[in-house]
Amino acid sequence: MSAIVLSLINSVPVQNWTFLSENIIRIGRATDNHVVLFSAVVSRHHAELRWSEISGWEIFNLSANGTYVDGEAIKTVAVADGMIIRLATSGPKIQIKSDVESEKLKC
Repeated sequence: MSAIVLSLINSVPVQNWTFLSENIIRIGRATDNHVVLFSAVVSRHHAELRWSEISGWEIFNLSANGTYVDGEAIKTVAVADGMIIRLATSGPKIQIKSDVESEKLKC
């Protein structure tokens, strides 16, 4: 499995979440998510990143407010290293770093 780092863009202080062994990473406003974001436009369970041995990381929209990549609403899309997703049309942006080695992150 590939490690993954999520970084909230334009936040002060900068927020980062590093995941080394999860197969599913949940993003949303509810406290049972891995990444909890307190924004009115972020749904309780907004999006999920899922690991597949075949296709690598993929992101799935779970919200009526939408998840966007390059301004386009997505249902599901393969994660590309460095890609930026936006939760809802005016919500927070998250950069995804998927081309990271878990050994480097353990140091």
